[in-house]
Amino acid sequence: MTVTTGITTTSQALRADLETPSSRELRRAEARTAHNYHPLPVVVEHAEGAWMTDVDGARYLDMLAGYSALNFGHGHPRLLHAAQEQLSRLTLTSRAFVHDRFADFCAALGDLCGKDLVLPMNTGAEAVETAIKVARKWGYEVKGVAPGTAEIIVMSGNFHGRTTTIVGFSDDPGARDGFGPFTPGFVTVPYGDLTALEAAITERTVAVLLEPIQGEGGVIIPPDGFLAGVRTLCTRHQVLFAADEIQSGLGRTGRTFACDHEDVVPDLYLLGKALGGGVVPVSAVVADREVLGVLRPGQHGSTFGGNPLACAVGSTVVEMLATGEHQARSRDLGVVLSERLEAMIGHGVLGVRTRGLWAGIDVDPAVGTGREVCERLMARGVLAKDTHGSTIRLAPPLVIAEDDLLWGLEQLAAVVGG
Repeated sequence: MTVTTGITTTSQALRADLETPSSRELRRAEARTAHNYHPLPVVVEHAEGAWMTDVDGARYLDMLAGYSALNFGHGHPRLLHAAQEQLSRLTLTSRAFVHDRFADFCAALGDLCGKDLVLPMNTGAEAVETAIKVARKWGYEVKGVAPGTAEIIVMSGNFHGRTTTIVGFSDDPGARDGFGPFTPGFVTVPYGDLTALEAAITERTVAVLLEPIQGEGGVIIPPDGFLAGVRTLCTRHQVLFAADEIQSGLGRTGRTFACDHEDVVPDLYLLGKALGGGVVPVSAVVADREVLGVLRPGQHGSTFGGNPLACAVGSTVVEMLATGEHQARSRDLGVVLSERLEAMIGHGVLGVRTRGLWAGIDVDPAVGTGREVCERLMARGVLAKDTHGSTIRLAPPLVIAEDDLLWGLEQLAAVVGG
């Protein structure tokens, strides 16, 4: 496979003597954009399936898929058709009125999750904030927790978004430092430690909030039986189990939800990213009536949440998942991914963690930082993302061709020396 690749590092990209369409766009972005991201120096102009093309005409294999927002690839025909058809009819009413796509979307998503009710929002962080409010209100009205004392147990190494409340219970200094004071009412326990979790539960505990697999943390998979143990403890102590499946859900791990690997059903599913098909931001909290039914008109809302365009795309996503085809593809290609990555251990790679088409790869620091490895991959036509030092993440679209996946992994092996 021949791939025409572009620039290799940010410093090269911004040098005046390497003037290209990409370098011009990068300088313009650098000059007028708040620096809350440190993107790789590539300026994408077009994408289809698992491939992206930059403004210089260089092609790249997308091995990140928008942090799982693009599970179905770029420009999937069914998703584009659903969006284009809806664009010509109706895009927004606000929740002041009911539109004709709303009931179908909520019913389909509720059925996919096996739950009664759906509360649509826009972004993943909004879904998490919604779940926090719902859990507290449920604690006061259903469990009988004393007003103003509700506590939610969270996990070390968590990533649930970047709102002020959420970063307040993060233990990542980069996300947390400089943004206090923070919202009280959160207790942190080690991820994967059932003994610590049970010890932290009190009469004030209303929910346990966790990622079934910690994506931003480096695709951290908990010990076998942990999710089932959480379910047992939550049931025993009348505590809600809120599963943040925003990155791990909707086919990424080879099952519809990561919780499915232990046959666990949480009380609340927190969904986002792939729910919008890479077309529009769509998120939702899905739960039974006893939980979501505590909300009354005026207590929570969103102007754009559940808009007609989002519902049209989201309904199509649910239809595509209902066949099981994409879950099976993730599961099958996940075997290929796992085998190739494990063969790299001892050859520039210290360890790997995979579940479906999702991988965290701990690169030997002697090879370079995660950022440096990703820049070298970019020079070879592969786009990935680093996290936490020398760890990189791979999350290719579920529609990626096996040959393309193998080619991308060959480039990784060459970069790390395997």
